[in-house]
Amino acid sequence: MAMVSMLNSLPTLTTSNSSRVNRYWQAPKRSSAMALASANTEIATTGVKFAEGEEKLPKVVLTSAGGSEADIYLFGGCITSWKVPNGRDLLFVRPDAVFNKKKPISGGVPHCFPQFGPGAIQQHGFARNLDWSVIDSENVQGDPAITLELKDGEYSRSMWDFSFQALYKVTLQTKSLSTELVIKNTDSKPFSFSTALHTYFRASAQGALVKGLKGCKTLNKDPDPKNPLEGTEERDGVTFPGFVDCVYLEAPNELHLDNGLGDIISIKNTNWTDAVLWNPYLTMEACYKDFVCVENAKIGNVQLEPGHTWTGTQHLSIN
Repeated sequence: MAMVSMLNSLPTLTTSNSSRVNRYWQAPKRSSAMALASANTEIATTGVKFAEGEEKLPKVVLTSAGGSEADIYLFGGCITSWKVPNGRDLLFVRPDAVFNKKKPISGGVPHCFPQFGPGAIQQHGFARNLDWSVIDSENVQGDPAITLELKDGEYSRSMWDFSFQALYKVTLQTKSLSTELVIKNTDSKPFSFSTALHTYFRASAQGALVKGLKGCKTLNKDPDPKNPLEGTEERDGVTFPGFVDCVYLEAPNELHLDNGLGDIISIKNTNWTDAVLWNPYLTMEACYKDFVCVENAKIGNVQLEPGHTWTGTQHLSIN
């Protein structure tokens, strides 16, 4: 069967203004074409559909009643696009991004779990290198949402020998994109982790400005990321004049990003206690001018006892 026919055969159910479908769709371990053909398509909810993404990787497309749209790839549980009603995409995917499962998707909103940055296991952990599963979808008054799930397996246990469940709910509204990440310890022993949402925002880097960080303690990784310089942010607005890689400890729960392109983005959170600003400057000469990263993070290790959960939310919005 041709791929076009497969995609056209995936129905979008007509539902009421408030609807929920709670059925399982397991991310594929075989070819994407076969996966789309055999997927349990009954999970489809108004404003939620499966589609073929780059390199035939499956993705979920959310479309709100107000005209906004978001793409979420099951590989890495990665949001790669957030288009507001005027058609402008506020997220950025790097031109060197690959969609072949051989490396994480470079851009959008990648997960860093169970480790942020370098450390005992691979850079930024394994959550961005694995297929997530769609376990729930709903539409409430025109606002679609999906919930993805990631559990431990042979690959994750080869480097981090713990049993866990990660649930990631993505909700799209006309002028906002919200996420909720819930980490549960399903093991019989405690574990610790660090985590972040490594969000790439489309921007004019030379004109971008972040407000809300004045007074925060900083760990500046420039020039030596292995020996960050401690300091205090004294600027009302933080800019990106060159290479930027700085951690802001105990950051406020709302920042504002002026992306230099005419958009002011509110970045609210709960329980993401820290923030990270990053722009690679000339180390990525092909694209550094076109994005900045403003990341909600939990830099210090979270200690989680068996059966306990940790929850962090992020709410991105424009006026």
